[in-house]
Amino acid sequence: MLEPILALIPLYLIYISLLHPLITYIRDPKNLRRYPTFHPLSGLSDIPFLLASQKGFRSRALHELHQTHPVIRIGPNALSYGTPAAIRDIYGHSTACVKDRFYSDTSGSHAHLADVVNKAEHARKRKVLASAYAIKNLEGWEYKVSDMTSRLIRVFDGKCTAPLPESVQVPDEKDLTIDYRSWTNHFTVAAIANIGLSEDLGFLEQGSDMVPSESMDGNVKQVSFRECREASGTVTYKLIWAYDLFPVLKRLSKILSPYYRRLWRLDSDWNGIVYNRATTRLKRYMAGEKLDDFFTALMEDKKGVPHNLEMGELVAEISIMMNAGSDTTAIALRNVLFFLLKNPQCMQKLREEINEVLGKDDIVAPYSKVKHLPYLKACLDESLRMLPPVIFGLPRRTPPEGTTILGDYVAGDTSVSMSAYVVHHDESIFKDNNSYVPERWLSEQGKSLQSFFIPFSTGARGCIGRNISYLEQTVLLASLVHRYDFALPSPDWDPPIPETTNLSPGQMPLKIWRRVAAE
Repeated sequence: MLEPILALIPLYLIYISLLHPLITYIRDPKNLRRYPTFHPLSGLSDIPFLLASQKGFRSRALHELHQTHPVIRIGPNALSYGTPAAIRDIYGHSTACVKDRFYSDTSGSHAHLADVVNKAEHARKRKVLASAYAIKNLEGWEYKVSDMTSRLIRVFDGKCTAPLPESVQVPDEKDLTIDYRSWTNHFTVAAIANIGLSEDLGFLEQGSDMVPSESMDGNVKQVSFRECREASGTVTYKLIWAYDLFPVLKRLSKILSPYYRRLWRLDSDWNGIVYNRATTRLKRYMAGEKLDDFFTALMEDKKGVPHNLEMGELVAEISIMMNAGSDTTAIALRNVLFFLLKNPQCMQKLREEINEVLGKDDIVAPYSKVKHLPYLKACLDESLRMLPPVIFGLPRRTPPEGTTILGDYVAGDTSVSMSAYVVHHDESIFKDNNSYVPERWLSEQGKSLQSFFIPFSTGARGCIGRNISYLEQTVLLASLVHRYDFALPSPDWDPPIPETTNLSPGQMPLKIWRRVAAE
């Protein structure tokens, strides 16, 4: 009796994969065929956009297409925007759009603050965390950032070499004593663990990011924090873009590809890292320890009234805190020093500003002395403009009744997005967009650019952790620039950076030595 049914399966698959998309494309019920496509087949399938995610820097390809097309169809039901005016319509406070299936399809049993779709649920979560992330609270925790900065400086002091002679541009390979990318990771993970969970991971002393990963059955093993976190972001980014196919692709990739099988194993280990952080901190809380950190803000309000979060929700919030709260800031710290070293005139100008407020005895820059330095802030923002750590277009979904974007009606339940890289490299807004020019952020000109500056997204769903990111970037960069000189492997050193969920650079080997002015 099953034979007739089994015989229909191939026909059904042909209909779902070929005929239905073709019929929908021809019928064009949402009037999307009017837009140029990312690929000739993008109107029929999400596969071309998914395949582009395997190749490295997809946002740069989008940027090139948006030079001539303000709106591009990147899938049968997905549009990418390249006109900065669309920011308000897609992401602004008054937008009717909600977070797209990207977030719900990749979240676990409980959504965290960054991926929750329902607006009322997001408002509840944000209310719980808003006071913890407020700048007033963060400045009260400056001592934790200063402590981690001091620890990193002790490490770097021990790795200093003799100064690079002025006539030499390429340092000896043996003098490349630090991988700055790895150390920024150690710094930001250690800092957010201390601020968020009152936990000392010891990364800066160990020079390693090995942490416990705990499975649900209680087994614990040691794994690399960064390797697991990056694998988790990479495997999702490479496979998610065909939403309906994602569950199938996930299963097939585990069976057919050793590469993906390894990524999924590391993704599971990442979940184990987060679970171990949660259970470890919860035990301390249940034992009665009174600690001033994000975890306490998750558990109770300022009056001690419990929020009664389920364990799954608690783990989810710790996951996004440990992930987004470390990686994006580490990437930003890597990038800003890279750009300063590639633009020595900017480094010199920054040093002069910092020297005005810091003296020889200031080993760690007090935040009160450097938080209002305009050129320092401009250097940070220009780096975030050039290479925003979260670079892909954060997808949103139009409401069922549709909405208006750039003055045009877009049908309901359509995926819409805009890449921060595309916005930040719009020549009509950011003149000489491929050049590192911190000066563009100063005076009145800088104020006019703020509405187009979206490294933390914008609107009600903008990144709640931007204050702590700026705190860490400001204190560490000022401290390092004041105390050290650095040299890249060569003046033209500029390795490719793969685009995943985050634009994640690889190693950044540097020669380091003490500045005479800081001796």
